[in-house]
Amino acid sequence: MKHFLSIESATVAELHAILALAAEMKTTRGSHAAHPLRHQCWALLFSKSSTRTRVSFEVGIRELGGDVLFLNASEIQLGRGEPIKDTARVLGRMIHGAVIRTFAQSDVEDFARFSGIPTINALTDGEHPCQIMADLQTIQERLGGYAGKVVTFVGDGACNMPISWMWAAAKLDFELRIAAPRAFQPASEIVARAFPIVKATASADRDALAVYETGRGGRLVITEDLEAAATGADVLYTDVWVSMGKEDEAAFRAAQFGRYQINAALVERARAGALVMHCLPAYRGKEISDETLEAHADTIFAQAENRLHAQKAILSLLAC
Repeated sequence: MKHFLSIESATVAELHAILALAAEMKTTRGSHAAHPLRHQCWALLFSKSSTRTRVSFEVGIRELGGDVLFLNASEIQLGRGEPIKDTARVLGRMIHGAVIRTFAQSDVEDFARFSGIPTINALTDGEHPCQIMADLQTIQERLGGYAGKVVTFVGDGACNMPISWMWAAAKLDFELRIAAPRAFQPASEIVARAFPIVKATASADRDALAVYETGRGGRLVITEDLEAAATGADVLYTDVWVSMGKEDEAAFRAAQFGRYQINAALVERARAGALVMHCLPAYRGKEISDETLEAHADTIFAQAENRLHAQKAILSLLAC
């Protein structure tokens, strides 16, 4: 594995290897036999603010023996308009790897191409692959695995989290349901790349249903019917209604997503013992009720912790 840029570009074998090593990293934290980043310096190049991503990567790099350099994109020449490929050519001659949190997916891919060093996508508008690996690790720990499970994503179905979940379902053969208003459902071209078999197409009805399959076991259901999407689910998952860069749409989005909330009534529709998950930060009373977050805090904050272990696995595999 040379880079980790997206779930879409990762192979099934790579995803399995990350999850297996992440479990080992969690078990052996504090007593690692190997430090694969020893004598290496990795840069964290961030254009978007962060708590969990920055802390988990900085701690993870250090625990693997490396040094870390945090670069806020607004404080280096990128903030003055230097092309990403030029920044990449410079940093590629000085550092050993890069972790990038930015807006355009193409920027991460261009950096990987022109720098020639291992590159990790720590979030773009297109995907959030490291978060998905931590989420899958959490599901394995809590439910014994993801095979045959149903994950229901509630909220903005066109943002980076459900897109990454969609690719995970397609590659790892479980069912993903996306409950979202029609205007906030994933783009048809992305769906077609991941799920080539159309089982049912959306109609003009308000609660239209679209169903897609991979032909191997992966399944995608897209609907406006929140209650139907939650019924019998093994995992209920949500994210903020207003992603970074969309702040000027906050009032409009709140009106659109008002009923797309994970709360006690929705949890009742899921399978007994279902997980409630949130990638954080959470806006209590909006995408998730305060009482529901607190009732499932153990899962949600274990999910946040697993960012450290999953990312250490990714870093270790890239250092090999």
